[in-house]
Amino acid sequence: MGMTVRDTTMLYLSQMMGKPVVDTQGEKIGTISDLAISTGEVFPRITSLAFQGPGKVPFMISWRKYVDTFDEDGITLNAEAHDIRFSYLQPDEVLLARDLLNRQIVDTQGLKVVRVNDLKLSVSGSQLRLLGAEVGVRGILRGLASWLERAVVAVAKVFGKKIDEQIIAWNYMDLLDRDLSEVQLSVTHKRLDELHPADVADILEQLDPQQRANVFQHLDDAQATEAISEMDDEYQADFIEDLDDARAAGLLGDMDPDDAADIVRDLSYEKAETLLRLMGVEDATEIRRLLGYKDGTAGGMMTTQFVSVHATDTVGEVIEVLRELPEDHPTVHYVYVLDEYDEFEGVLSLRTLVLTDDAKPVGDVMYEDVISVPPDETEEDVAADIFKYELPAMPVVDEHNMLLGIVTVDDAWDAIEEDVSGDKTKATALKVVGIVLASLLFLGLYTLVLLQVIGYTGR
Repeated sequence: MGMTVRDTTMLYLSQMMGKPVVDTQGEKIGTISDLAISTGEVFPRITSLAFQGPGKVPFMISWRKYVDTFDEDGITLNAEAHDIRFSYLQPDEVLLARDLLNRQIVDTQGLKVVRVNDLKLSVSGSQLRLLGAEVGVRGILRGLASWLERAVVAVAKVFGKKIDEQIIAWNYMDLLDRDLSEVQLSVTHKRLDELHPADVADILEQLDPQQRANVFQHLDDAQATEAISEMDDEYQADFIEDLDDARAAGLLGDMDPDDAADIVRDLSYEKAETLLRLMGVEDATEIRRLLGYKDGTAGGMMTTQFVSVHATDTVGEVIEVLRELPEDHPTVHYVYVLDEYDEFEGVLSLRTLVLTDDAKPVGDVMYEDVISVPPDETEEDVAADIFKYELPAMPVVDEHNMLLGIVTVDDAWDAIEEDVSGDKTKATALKVVGIVLASLLFLGLYTLVLLQVIGYTGR
């Protein structure tokens, strides 16, 4: 007997869950508990039906072999109960309710993490196929009750608002973890490498540690290093703590020393020492040196990656030094000039280098009246000076006029953002009361309108 469908083209998993399963004689043999798909297809067909029989005993049968008709009211089989042979979930099958519903999806297009609130199914010929995941509010409402979804949509329409479905098609998803007990979805992890590191960081911050680790596995070391650098401070250390020691040490070693030191400073002592011992000697030495400066000071926020030359070097020699820098070297704002005793003397802009004759000693064309700060200067004052004098970078020198490092404008921005975030915390606390009161007022209004829409008269 061929499968038929009763006048419907779209169905939702929430509509079908709990609906009756009847045999060819019309006898109810159970209620729908889940649907299985084969993950190897672009828009996978439903391959198995899971239902609960009497006493909530679970059963599974072949969809293709036994399902005759189906709609939101239930499923009718093409055989009598005693003729049905039960089956088992296959390795390439995933259960929609158990494995996908309420799971998180990394939406790389919207740069956010969303939740699967419902699953949209489409009728394709005689097959029922998975179209995609509903990640919007309508899926939540529909899961509670179909009438509630309709009522809220109607209320929104009264106010001139339209609540659209938010469907992420299955062909834009990919399973990150094939362990069926912990299936994660991404839209799609293959596109993560196309995103800016700051966008990847935003996504990672929204995931729980296990999910974050799953996504992270699909980034190469360069992408991973950049993403970690772009994360908020509160996430960086926790993330490194959870990583394998060898990879964590490698990633920290690839980072700018000042960024790595900031993270190491927030790690547990045992973890920090383990990672520093696993790093290259040069990287570990630089990081340890920076750790010697107090957090919140110029020394604590400076980087040791800068270009220094001697005053007797020629412009041509300095240009050769710049040409030989590795590709991953941080942006060079200035070249810093030292005297014969390695004391700090002045700076050279790239513009000056380009416009000056190659044979000229840099000591003759350097700028000597340079604003610098000691390593114990507060980061707030350093940031203020950088923006006051519009500097791309500021040198940090000790009492002996030795150049210790530089504070870049990026580091200054980070310091300011932290201060602003701290001030906003107080404002946020004050706003909470207002938000709660506004929410209560809206709820009251919404209830009145909803009762009106559904025709409640109070009698």
